[in-house]
Amino acid sequence: MEHAGASFPPEYVQHRMPLTYDGEEVQLSKAAEEVATWYAELPLDGPQLGDPEWAPTFNKNFMTDFKKILGKGHRIKDFNKIDWSGLRSYTTSKKLVKRSATDEEKAEVKAEKQATQAQFGLALVDGHLEKVGNFTIELPGLFRGRGKHPKTGKVKQRVLPEQLSLNFGEEAAVPICPIDGHGWGAVQHDPSVTWLVTWRENIMEANKYVMLAAMSSLKGKSDRDKYGKASKLKGYIGAIRDNYRGNLQSRSGEERQMATAMWLIDIYALRVGGEKGEDEADTVGCCSLRVEHFTFSTQSETAVDLEFLGKDSMRFKQTIDFANYGNVGLKVLRNIKDFCKGKRKNEDVFEFLNPSMLNAHLQSIMPGLTAKVFRTYNASETLQNELPSAEDMRRLQDPEKVVAYNEANRKVAILCNHQKTVSAAQQEGLDALQGKVAMLKKQKRELQAMKKKIEAGDTSSVRTANDVALVARAEAAKAKAEKLRNSAKTDEQRIKATKATEEWRELRKRAAAEKFKQAHLFKNVPSDPKKVQARIVTWTEKIRKQELTLQNKSDNKEVALGTSKINYMDPRITVAWCKRVELPIERVFARTLRDKFNWAMAVPPDWRFEAPDN
Repeated sequence: MEHAGASFPPEYVQHRMPLTYDGEEVQLSKAAEEVATWYAELPLDGPQLGDPEWAPTFNKNFMTDFKKILGKGHRIKDFNKIDWSGLRSYTTSKKLVKRSATDEEKAEVKAEKQATQAQFGLALVDGHLEKVGNFTIELPGLFRGRGKHPKTGKVKQRVLPEQLSLNFGEEAAVPICPIDGHGWGAVQHDPSVTWLVTWRENIMEANKYVMLAAMSSLKGKSDRDKYGKASKLKGYIGAIRDNYRGNLQSRSGEERQMATAMWLIDIYALRVGGEKGEDEADTVGCCSLRVEHFTFSTQSETAVDLEFLGKDSMRFKQTIDFANYGNVGLKVLRNIKDFCKGKRKNEDVFEFLNPSMLNAHLQSIMPGLTAKVFRTYNASETLQNELPSAEDMRRLQDPEKVVAYNEANRKVAILCNHQKTVSAAQQEGLDALQGKVAMLKKQKRELQAMKKKIEAGDTSSVRTANDVALVARAEAAKAKAEKLRNSAKTDEQRIKATKATEEWRELRKRAAAEKFKQAHLFKNVPSDPKKVQARIVTWTEKIRKQELTLQNKSDNKEVALGTSKINYMDPRITVAWCKRVELPIERVFARTLRDKFNWAMAVPPDWRFEAPDN
């Protein structure tokens, strides 16, 4: 294997804008100025500073690290005495300057990216060129973390070449370090691992890697093996379920805990879970569930609320009615109550169990099986069972088929607890779509009234379309903005050009809205009501399509469909279904997924996710 190492983000350029502390301006060192600038760039209404519950944690962590960078004895000690307004104003103006880049400047940036891609984006593996994935080392900055992460706000340090270990073939030349005056930390020749570069980041003290791209042949083989193992599990699932069901009433506490945990992993696709450090997010899985995560209902003897923070601090919250699972469910409920009895809230429910023991038990049933495979199996099996038949899809159009696929995908995402928060931009888009549907319906009613008036010979009150004056204003504003952008030399001129561009875009948006308001109208009153009827038919179809889009986006706004597509659902199920129902694969798989799963694209329409014959 031969590659060029890794690319590094550009070195920080000091701007020397002072930070105001306790009413006085303070010049900062280069390192401290960079960190202060990161903070000043954060939006006040963003998820870090705009959350009144979590902002204090972010600020506390930031200030702890900021003071370390400032050094001992520095006058800046109290976060509340810092006035960020001056630095924040500076960073805002620099953003405006950056957004006014000319076409030539944009072309230069693009050329630099292409040159970097050419140098670092390919590796020679066993005589074949393969794409490299994340070949640029992560930018330094302030750590955000997902959910309510206890380390949010800490400084993510700049990574230097000395921190990197490179892995390549014995016959390959050592890549040249791209930063003058620096060298690689270590080199090795280990063909048993798939990473090209590794380093240890300072926040979670975890290893990071540069790997081959998702569409590489090695990644493809790994994916095929993963889904192959999941399909193999389908042939063993009956024996596994018989095993844990039989042990739910075992005299051995260890066996009963193993069986109960296996039921939760199988039915609710829980992750196995492991211990976390004190300074890590309190995320848990099945083996690390505590008594406090179970709330036994006072209104129902068989219902229990299970709530905990899962991977990436995503909350799992479900009310489980064990009576819905028959005698097996009631046995599981009795066990959980028994395991919780007499324990404090912070004690483990499964004190006799850990992930290693659980996986060892599974491997005694099926070689190579781990609990992680259950999520892949359950996701794939659920998708296959939930996708409608080709006969059900026969008379539907592509948008309706996409909605049907997304509904099946959504059930998988819910099973695997793949959630996402609804951003302000996403909600704004949904509101705009609802407004568009309402406007189309209003326009259709006007068309229906117009048809009746024409049939009655009374056209005096029929509206016609007018030229939208805003269109001409928007075009003029566009020409002005482009002229300012191309002639701008100073920062002030660039800011003026950016504001002119924003004005043009606002005018263009308003002009489009005005045009849409009268899109259903005719230039002249039609004499034939059939023309109006034809437009009514067109508007009916527009409404149907927009309502379908609205339903699809609304239903899935809090569910992350992409995670299960990328990591859990066997892609061959999707490819085969699309072929059966004659839906282009690009309607449900983006280009990146089609490249990642190119090995799955040739399956026949009748392919099924089943256990291998052997």
